[in-house]
Amino acid sequence: MRRVFIFFGFVLAIFFPVYAWAASCIEPPKGADLSTLQQIENACVMELENIQKEKESLAKAISLMETQERTTRVKINQTISKINTLEVEIATLSGKISQLDSSLNFISKVFIGRIKQTYKIGLINPLTLLFSSQDFGSFLSKYKYLKAAQLHDRDLLLSMEETKMNYDEQKKLKEEMQAEMTALRKQLEIQKANLVAQIANRKLLLEQTKGKESEYQRLLDSTRAELEAIQNIIAGKGECVEAKKVNQGERVASIIYGASACSTGTHLHFEVRENGDLRNPFSYLKNINLIDNSGGDSHTANGNWDWPLNEPIKFNQGYGSDTAAIRAKIVWYKFHTGIDIVSDDRTVKAVKPGTLYQCAIACGGGTLRYVYLRHDEGNFKTYYLHVNY
Repeated sequence: MRRVFIFFGFVLAIFFPVYAWAASCIEPPKGADLSTLQQIENACVMELENIQKEKESLAKAISLMETQERTTRVKINQTISKINTLEVEIATLSGKISQLDSSLNFISKVFIGRIKQTYKIGLINPLTLLFSSQDFGSFLSKYKYLKAAQLHDRDLLLSMEETKMNYDEQKKLKEEMQAEMTALRKQLEIQKANLVAQIANRKLLLEQTKGKESEYQRLLDSTRAELEAIQNIIAGKGECVEAKKVNQGERVASIIYGASACSTGTHLHFEVRENGDLRNPFSYLKNINLIDNSGGDSHTANGNWDWPLNEPIKFNQGYGSDTAAIRAKIVWYKFHTGIDIVSDDRTVKAVKPGTLYQCAIACGGGTLRYVYLRHDEGNFKTYYLHVNY
C-alpha cells in the first residue's frame, strides 16, 4: 500500500500540472500520467454514450468506432504506464533484496563466530574463572564481559531475524509485482489486439460503404429484411416443395452470383438448427483451412460434417453477436444466425444425408431462394440461403 501512495504522490507532484487540461476524448499525449489518461478515458466513455444515444447513421457509426479506438489507445497507454512504473519498482526492490542478502550473509557469519566464542566462554566454570583471575576485580570484569557478550549475541540474533523478515517481505513483494506485471503484459496484448480489430472494422465499414450514407442505409435495410426473412423461414412461412432424398456431399443448389434479394453480394448463408433451436455451425463442421475475410471472426471448427462448399472456402462472417460486421454496424441485426461463406466453385452440397426441400420467400422487394435439408439422423435441419436450384 505504501508504494501505491508513493507512486501516486509522485505522479500528482510531477505530472499533474502539465496535463491538467485533459478533459476531452483526444489522442493521449505521449508520456501522459495515469491521472490524465483516466480523465481522457472518462471523456471517451461519455462521448461513446452520447453517440450511441443519437440516430444511427454512417457518420455516427464511424464516429463511434473512432472514439472506441481512442478509448482503447488510452487504455493501452495506461497499461504501458503501469508496466513502466512496475519495472522501476521491481529494479529498486531487486537492489534492496541484493543488499539485504549481503547483510544477512554478513550477520550470519558474524553470529556464527560469536556463538563459537560464547560457547567456549560459557564452558568455563565460574569457580575456574574466579581462581584464574588475578583478583576479584579481574573476575568481575571477566564476568561482566561474558554477560555483555551474551546480550550482544541476543541483539545480533534479533537483528538477523529482523533482516531475514525484511528480506522475505521484500522478496514476496517483488514476486507479487512480477506477477502483476505479467498480468499487465497479457492485458496489453489483448488491448493491442482489440485496437487492431477496431481499426480493421472501421476500414471494413468504409470499404463496404465507400463513404456513402445512402449505401450504408441500403446495407442496413438489406440486413433488416434478411433477418425478418430468416425469422419467417423458421416460422414455416416460406413456400417449400419437397424435392428428393440426397446423400452427403450431393449437390443441392448453387450460389447466386452477385447481389440478389436481401443479399448485397455473392455468398452462402449457412445455418444449423436442432429441434428448431439455433446452433453454431462450427460445432458440427470439420476443421479446414478457411480464407478469413471476416475481419477476425471466430472460426474454429471441431465437428465431423462435410462443408457445404468445395475448398478453398472464403469465410465472410461468423456466428453470434460478436462479429466484425456487427461491431462495425454495417448490418442491422445484433446476432448473426449462421455463417456467410463463398467459394469460386459455387456448387452447394449437402453436409449430411437427408430430405431436401426447395423454397422461396419474399424479401426486400424480391424473392429470396433457399433450400433446407432435414437430416436423417438427429433432429437437425440445415439451411442454405441465396441460392438457385
